[in-house]
Amino acid sequence: MAITMTPGGSLNSVPAMNQQALTTNYIDFTATATAGWAQQYLPDLMEEEAEVFGNRTIGGFLEMVGAEEAMSADQVVWSEQGRLHISYQGNLQRSSPTGTFNFIFIKDIDGNFVNGTNGAAGASAATDVAVRIGDLVILSDADATIKGYVTAVGTTSIGSPGVLHASCTVQPLTDNGTGFATVTAANDNVTCGLMVYGSEYGKGTTGRTTANKPQFKSFTNKPVIIKDMYEVSGSDASQIGWVEVTGEDGQNGYLWYLKAAGDTRARFTDYLEMVMVEHESATQTVTSHLSNTLTGSEGLFAAIKNRGNAYDGLLATATSAQALGDFDAILKEFDKQGAIEEYMIFADRDLMLTVDDMLGGLNPHSTGGLSFGVFDNSEDMALNLGFSGFRRGSYDFYKTDWKYLNDVSTRGGIKDVDNHIRGVFIPAGTTTVYDQSLGKNLKRPFLHVRYRASNMEDRRFKTWTTGSVGAATSDLDAMEMHFLSERCLVTQGANNFMLIEATGTY
Repeated sequence: MAITMTPGGSLNSVPAMNQQALTTNYIDFTATATAGWAQQYLPDLMEEEAEVFGNRTIGGFLEMVGAEEAMSADQVVWSEQGRLHISYQGNLQRSSPTGTFNFIFIKDIDGNFVNGTNGAAGASAATDVAVRIGDLVILSDADATIKGYVTAVGTTSIGSPGVLHASCTVQPLTDNGTGFATVTAANDNVTCGLMVYGSEYGKGTTGRTTANKPQFKSFTNKPVIIKDMYEVSGSDASQIGWVEVTGEDGQNGYLWYLKAAGDTRARFTDYLEMVMVEHESATQTVTSHLSNTLTGSEGLFAAIKNRGNAYDGLLATATSAQALGDFDAILKEFDKQGAIEEYMIFADRDLMLTVDDMLGGLNPHSTGGLSFGVFDNSEDMALNLGFSGFRRGSYDFYKTDWKYLNDVSTRGGIKDVDNHIRGVFIPAGTTTVYDQSLGKNLKRPFLHVRYRASNMEDRRFKTWTTGSVGAATSDLDAMEMHFLSERCLVTQGANNFMLIEATGTY
């Protein structure tokens, strides 16, 4: 069965964005005898607005998982640690009949091309990799694992025309290579992994001749200026209505402009968070209506897509076993990254129900009846069919609804399958990073907002009033309320984040 929403004027889903009093909001004194004040019977006026949409704001997400910090520069630059141990993916060749192998470096463990090229012609130096002569390594493919000793590091030409790649010669310690069934002759290729687990030297020998240095990797983001305003004429500001207005920003009374001004402020507050979540760095030339070139800024979703992980499983129609298998796949990916023990899951309704059904379906006594949630049920108790958190493996997950993904006027109304986001896994706690501005290591939340501020100007949330209504600043017979903020989001350790995307027909 389908749910049908009544269209038209029966639902005030599109608010009137006008400052002045509308005829539809006030009693009509010129109505006919069948309505209005021309009739002798006094209507029962309900003065208070009915809050049919509840709390309409969608903000608060960043307040739960992040922090805010001032900065006085045009950009924020930070660096993140690389992996400590050495591991690569590549091709394995039998280098000679004696059983030694030639390993050709293609990618690092994170899938980045080692030589900075994806099949394009060009030379590659042996210094592109961290493997050195004397290293003990493990070679492994889908069928075999061999331990060996690195006797040489150089380059190898593969493909036609030949492309030079960094390579190393590995001499097996125990297995002459028969474990790799497909590597039977010189120049036979097999996809293989390489991991360094130590080194070995003989008595009285010299030490290392080359050293590995940590690779410096920095990230940057730029703040964007966000603006909004509200305007009301002096006449409308002094006009009292019969509707008692209320709003999320705390406004109340019978002055209608308070309603519009409060809504503008509440909407701007939401925009501050939505820009931090949705915005992207511009890769095309974007010119504003004021002839400025806009650069954009990397928001949360863009940071996870660019530097983190995305998963298209956890379907709403999945069985408990399938959903649990999806979670296990996510855990294995987290194991490859920072292995942070605690995660917050911010999810839409489908993902929340999927997790609840998955956890409930794991109860062996649930067949034929409901017994999960509140396990000591009785006829006088409410049955709890939801879970606020769970532990799987060594990970703790705490889930919560993210209104931004459910509200039909925001992300909940996006129908594009490829861009429909169902949830995000965000690591809890802090991470240690090097701050370029301060020149030292600091512990900060994985997500935090940087806003422009100095001793003279604070642009975190700036508001000011102009005009002649109230405190007069000009001869304009109106009041203009201006809102401004300049900020950007810093997503540190994006490799520890997971974006859950929808698949199939939405």
